[in-house]
Amino acid sequence: MQETSTKAPTPSTSPARASAATASPAPARNRPSFLVIFSACLVLIGAGGPLLLRVYFVHGGQRLFLSAMLQISGWPLLLPVICASLFRSRKHGVANLLLPPRLAAAGAGLGMLYAISCFIYALGSQALPLSSSSLLQATQLAFTAVFAFIFVGLRFTPFSANAVVLLTIGPAVLGVGPGAGKPAGEASKTYWTGFFESIAAAALAGLVLPLVEVAMARYGRRTGPAARVPPPYATVMQMQAVMGAAGTVVCLLGMAIKSDFQALPSEAATFGLGKTNYYLVLIWDAVAWQLLNIGIMGLITCASSLLAGIMIAVLLPLSEILAVIFLHEKFDGPKGIALVLSLWGFASYLYGERVQKKKLEAHKNEQQLAVKTGDLESAAP
Repeated sequence: MQETSTKAPTPSTSPARASAATASPAPARNRPSFLVIFSACLVLIGAGGPLLLRVYFVHGGQRLFLSAMLQISGWPLLLPVICASLFRSRKHGVANLLLPPRLAAAGAGLGMLYAISCFIYALGSQALPLSSSSLLQATQLAFTAVFAFIFVGLRFTPFSANAVVLLTIGPAVLGVGPGAGKPAGEASKTYWTGFFESIAAAALAGLVLPLVEVAMARYGRRTGPAARVPPPYATVMQMQAVMGAAGTVVCLLGMAIKSDFQALPSEAATFGLGKTNYYLVLIWDAVAWQLLNIGIMGLITCASSLLAGIMIAVLLPLSEILAVIFLHEKFDGPKGIALVLSLWGFASYLYGERVQKKKLEAHKNEQQLAVKTGDLESAAP
């Protein structure tokens, strides 16, 4: 390859072709786009959502459908931003910027499925400390990888396979032994129920992420080469708003069936932090979860569902630190082992992605150089 790239031009070769032959293609820089970085930051900022949800349960909150709705009901915050974005882009035609009907219908169905996942997650969060439930939620990456392989055609590398295994074994350490990870004084039945509920919530959420990616690719308007370009962020926000609205309807129906609306005043009066703080916890929890959700949606549409699962796994050490600092939860041996294995799996995935991208860049550069060399040789007399 080097001999071809430094080959001296023949007299019949034009200077432009000679410069094309001597200039090897510059390696592409795989820097994430601004939207990907912005979405990742929103996910990290939304880490307060699980913490505030645990605060709600620790200080006397018991309404499961309410806690599930908090995870998805912040979508009205997106409406002013969506309207402003559509107004600024009105010269392209507002109708062309709205979600296609089939994509909106798919988003509504996925929103209902995600609401069920949030309800199961609330069940696990009620039974387990935040540090334990967060570690169990790390298995979502493994489920996301498996479902992405099935529905999106994800190809496993040795590093990604290693990450999936570690992120599965790590949280499983919490279930080893009769008292591993179980808080003192808590019934074993309650702990194991919360354990499997958290795993089920991770599996269901891991299913939703690849399905969102499939829906965006199949029912979106962008086809051909344009499909490789990230969609406008207005599309991301619309998809999140549709999913949030559909999921909120499911949770409101559950609250009506369980008479949660009538019980809210009495629950606020007996809340451990006071009545005012009760409503503040609910409001800020909904805001934090919305930031987390829009960040995840942005990563799915602007990158991939697997990257969204990776960023959810990044929240693991942050949730551990927040739980120990603000909720004074005990960080014991099983949790430490699970945390190390989970972080090891996360690092393995990132390293594997870096190696894979370098290989793809090198192969692409070789192909570009071969094409330019072939054009030069065919043009020579």
